[in-house]
This record gives sequence, C-alpha cells and structure tokens, in this order.
Amino acid sequence: MDLAQTAALVGDPARANILSALLDGRALSAGELAFFARVSPQTTSGHLAKLTDGKLLSVLKQGRHRYYRLATPQVAQMLEVIMEVALQGPQRHRPVSQRDDAMRTARTCYDHFAGRLGVGLTDALGQRGHLILSEQGGELTESGTAFLREFGIDLDAARHRRRVFCRPCLDWTERRLHLGGAVGAALCARCFDLDWFTRSRDSRALATTAAGARGLVEVFGVRL
Repeated sequence: MDLAQTAALVGDPARANILSALLDGRALSAGELAFFARVSPQTTSGHLAKLTDGKLLSVLKQGRHRYYRLATPQVAQMLEVIMEVALQGPQRHRPVSQRDDAMRTARTCYDHFAGRLGVGLTDALGQRGHLILSEQGGELTESGTAFLREFGIDLDAARHRRRVFCRPCLDWTERRLHLGGAVGAALCARCFDLDWFTRSRDSRALATTAAGARGLVEVFGVRL
C-alpha cells in the first residue's frame, strides 16, 4: 500500500475517530467503535473492513465476537506523529473542555503513558539516572534496570518482545519526549496491575486512583 492509500484511509473523519479510539491499545467491538465513529453500525462495518484490508487494524475472534485493534505499534506511532503535525498547522479556536484537560494530564499512547503523566515519569527516571532518553534513542542504566525490577517489571520478558526495547516518543500535547517501546509498555501495564489508574469510556484519558496518587509520589516523586 502506498502513501496516498494510507493517507486516504486515515483521512476519513469516521475512520480517524475509530483509529483514535484504539490508540489506548485496547481491542473494541464494532458496536463500541460505531459510538466513537459517530456513524451507523452498517457504515462502521464498511470502515472497519477497509482499515483491516489496509493492514491498519487486526481482528481478534472470540467465539462469535470480533474485536478490532491497531495492527502494530508502528500504526500508533504514525497516528501520534500525524497529531503532532496537525497541532503545528493553522489553529482553529475551540474552547478547552474538561475532556481536553484530562487528556493532557494523563492518557495512554497505544500501550504506554503520555501527557503530563508520561512526561513526568520520564523526567523522574532521567533525573534519578535510571534512563537516558533523547530524540535519537533511549537506554536504561544499571540503576534503572534494578529500579524497575524492584517495582515489579519483568524486563527480561520486555527484551524479548518483537519491538524496540526503549525508545523516545514525542508527546503531541506536551511537545516533549516520553518513554515508549517495550519498557514504556511494561511500566504502563504494571501501574494498571497495581490499580493506579482507571480508563475513561469515551477517550484515552486516565483517572488517577487514590492508590495511584500515593504511588506516583512515593515511588517516582511525581504529582499530577
């Protein structure tokens, strides 16, 4: 598939809404995605077929049910870069909503943290000498490896995932780097295992639980 075909798939408003909804890494049903697409279930099915044929989505089958998710982490990276480029274009006035503020505070970027949460955690790891991250790449230090293992993250499993181990991701709201790759995904998963965050039904925004607020401060020195 060439650039024009991929751009055409992403450029349709309903399909863009579907792809954005899946940027939190979850797999959703066609009915759930129709809600985000703001079109009829029948129209949503057509869009899902095109996105699947275009290798932007993959399908998980459980019995009679079908669930859709982004096909690869690279699709998520592409969407995040498009959002960053879009922010640099002509600005249209739109009042900031509570949803916008929540997205800027804490959200998922496919399978890792973004927003002030993602940047804050990345800064904390860097300031403690646990992480070296630049636009060219990322690396965990020895102290970072020990720290994350003590936090309960299986770094050996993360290293064997078929993706970049530690990479920078440009945050499209903060305009700064946050931690992506297998390490970022493992950190995000561990925080969800600890019930530090809950997901929103209609966006990628995250709500911090009482346990999460305490944990962020005690473990990472981060306040949202």
